[in-house]
Amino acid sequence: MKTARLRGIYLCLIVFTIITGLLSRHFAFIPLFIGDVLWATMVYLIFRFLFVSANIKNIIIYSLLFSYAIEFSQLYTAPWIDHLRQTLFGKLVLGSVFNWGDLLSYTGGILIGVLIEIFVVNKISA
Repeated sequence: MKTARLRGIYLCLIVFTIITGLLSRHFAFIPLFIGDVLWATMVYLIFRFLFVSANIKNIIIYSLLFSYAIEFSQLYTAPWIDHLRQTLFGKLVLGSVFNWGDLLSYTGGILIGVLIEIFVVNKISA
């Protein structure tokens, strides 16, 4: 029962993070890197949703590896993936241009995910 409750909490947080991230792109006063931070927070929450009982350190590692892999994949160019990156899905999931600063944003976003888990999820599920 606790696993189902935790998954429900993570699902709500994932949906909230997605909505917040999409809305962040519609307001000029919000810096673009905020979307990258929220994207990485969402990645952390998705891994947490999928692997509820996994050790927090493992979730951090999975999230960082996935996020960094997506960013480094932007260095690869081929017509098929460049075409995919031009779609809405491709832009939101794969990004388009490699940027070292994005790695910092992803690290910060995953840290925010950990803090949400420690200070919010653990309190709600207790």
